[in-house]
Amino acid sequence: MHTVRFRDPAGSVREGEWHGDSVSFGGATYDIDDVDVLPPSEPTKIVCVGRNYADHAAEMDNEIPDRPLLFLKPPNTLSAHGDTVTLPAGKDRLDHEAEIAVVIGEAARNVDAADAMDHVAGFTCLNDLSNRDDQRRETNWVRGKAFDNAAPMGPVLATPDEVPDDADIELRVNGETRQSSSRDHLAFDVPTLIEEITTYMTLEPGDVIATGTPGGVGPLEDGDTVEVELAGVGTLEHDVRIPE
Repeated sequence: MHTVRFRDPAGSVREGEWHGDSVSFGGATYDIDDVDVLPPSEPTKIVCVGRNYADHAAEMDNEIPDRPLLFLKPPNTLSAHGDTVTLPAGKDRLDHEAEIAVVIGEAARNVDAADAMDHVAGFTCLNDLSNRDDQRRETNWVRGKAFDNAAPMGPVLATPDEVPDDADIELRVNGETRQSSSRDHLAFDVPTLIEEITTYMTLEPGDVIATGTPGGVGPLEDGDTVEVELAGVGTLEHDVRIPE
């Protein structure tokens, strides 16, 4: 089952079942156009992983690190399926980055890799939008990665059994494929990431791990439509607005 968070026509936030062109909750079914789809969780933090695909590390003139490269996106970065995402004005390069996102279901601290998946509620799609102008000028990537709307996520949460170990991930801009890879190309797999992250911090229910992006990242323009498709989950879609 795919679960979805949404705001119903009365304005109440619900968690129900996704049927593609409709959603249901408590015996009621709503057309998808009559509700606002929300991000599938409310994280206290999004823990992101850099250079976790060899082809992306190469295109950025870097090597895969000897341990996961971690950075954070705070909750202000969240946006949802169907949103028009406003990006910072006056930048030369604002990039898309398709990512497999892991949503935590049970609080995790000092978790061994062998037990890590017991703490996972499911998977969803995420676009790690990146402001390259400022990212190149700073080491902590606050301006480059933590601006408002920088993490479109959704549309649904799929349970771990629904997402294959070799699940394909693809990103399209205006229907053109820009990124294409699979989960089995991750340099550090999900259990390894959970073990590493929980050595340093507690992952709370609803927190998200963005597992890294494959090669093919590239710039976005005002008016673009972005789709991130993950096997077993479906397709996250959002539009882009870049003010003059």
